[in-house]
Amino acid sequence: MFFQHIFDKTLAQSSYLIGCQKTGESIVIDPKRDVDTYLDLAKQNGLRITHITETHIHADFLSGSRELAALSGATLYLSDEGGPDWQYAFEHVGLTNGDVLKVGNLTLAVLHTPGHTPESISFLLTDKPVTSAPVMLFTGDFVFVGDVGRPDLLEKAAGLRGTQEAGAHQLSASLQQFDALPDYIQVWPGHGAGSACGKALGALPSTTVGYEKIRNWAFGYKYDPEGFVSYLLADQPEPPTYFATMKKLNKVDRPLLTQVPSQKKLTAKEVKDALDKGIKLIDTRNKAAFANGFVPGSLNIQGNNAFATWMGWFMSYEEPFMLVADESQIDELTRKLMRIGLDNVYGFIDDVSTLGIELQRANIIDIDTVKTHLERGDAQVIDLRGAYDYKSGHIEGAENIFVGTLPQHLDEISKEKPVVIYCQGGDRATIGYSLLIRNGFTNVMNYSPSMNEWAGKGNAVVTEPAETVL
Repeated sequence: MFFQHIFDKTLAQSSYLIGCQKTGESIVIDPKRDVDTYLDLAKQNGLRITHITETHIHADFLSGSRELAALSGATLYLSDEGGPDWQYAFEHVGLTNGDVLKVGNLTLAVLHTPGHTPESISFLLTDKPVTSAPVMLFTGDFVFVGDVGRPDLLEKAAGLRGTQEAGAHQLSASLQQFDALPDYIQVWPGHGAGSACGKALGALPSTTVGYEKIRNWAFGYKYDPEGFVSYLLADQPEPPTYFATMKKLNKVDRPLLTQVPSQKKLTAKEVKDALDKGIKLIDTRNKAAFANGFVPGSLNIQGNNAFATWMGWFMSYEEPFMLVADESQIDELTRKLMRIGLDNVYGFIDDVSTLGIELQRANIIDIDTVKTHLERGDAQVIDLRGAYDYKSGHIEGAENIFVGTLPQHLDEISKEKPVVIYCQGGDRATIGYSLLIRNGFTNVMNYSPSMNEWAGKGNAVVTEPAETVL
């Protein structure tokens, strides 16, 4: 058996290429959209991609299943579970509980494991030439290392009211299937630490059924389903706004993008003309470089592992946008964007100093300045982290406005007195700073070292009780 785990660290998303080396057939589970990765791997290892499948209709990335099928000629095998509202609206071979996929000498048995979503399935793999016993379980967003999939996304991101409690009870029942499996079976989930698809995902790429039974918090509620539901739904991270779009695009017959696009390098005139038309300029440089000189009105979303997620928070799928980035980074940034379907890149520039535009400098303040404003009580202090982080410890007197929803709460921010913003390590604060400056706020101060420095130096923090869901 050939086995390759492909991990996209930008979305903490896992996909898998598994092949029968005797017959050359192979299957890809949950492919990302830049599918050249799988085609190259298959070719390098003498495999043909003959099967493509998904564990569920994804919310956090745009699946590359149909692109890969178009390029490879492989057949799509997708869940037909979950009822009429959860059916894929394009041609595929339907899978239901108990079905078995044969990939050469390998078999993958389908388990319907709803909870995260109604149509979610898992795949129990058996390597027939070696053993008649199953050896691997591909769980998608059902069971993670140390956590389980969140059932609240359909309600919070897609607006389907009343689905999170039902999903949580379904997940509790699905875990009974998992609990009945042999302890030795390897578990390969759809996400790792850093994903917004759970609240406590472990950093290890895989686990075992037995390890999860003793380590995963969910199995501590084995005989308390109501306690499980309450704990599961409490303090889940805020789902990015783009999740609702992914749910739709992964279900319908959408246009395909079968290669990584090339981006146009813009002239200074093209950039200025685009800015005059209201086209946004996304500055992907690190926060220190941005602070030292940025184009007025540009947004600083650093081109790091969180780039795609933050772009998904703040960009619509209809608007074009420009990038500030070194030319050597453009292919990587384009891949990150296409993985969530943000394809409307107008072009890029690599040096803001050549535009002939007077640059601004960010107002970065130190810890002593923060303390001075706190003593005077003359500033509005805003914590831009999520609600759970805020409750875990914040500066006394700080208000909590999550940076992802900042554009919807601008009316809560003062234009009369100074505004101090902070987060955990400065990345979200620089996003928030650039958003506020773009929206006409002129007296904003960025405490960039944020809570890492504040708490690290022993300053007092205020904690609040965790959320309880009844």
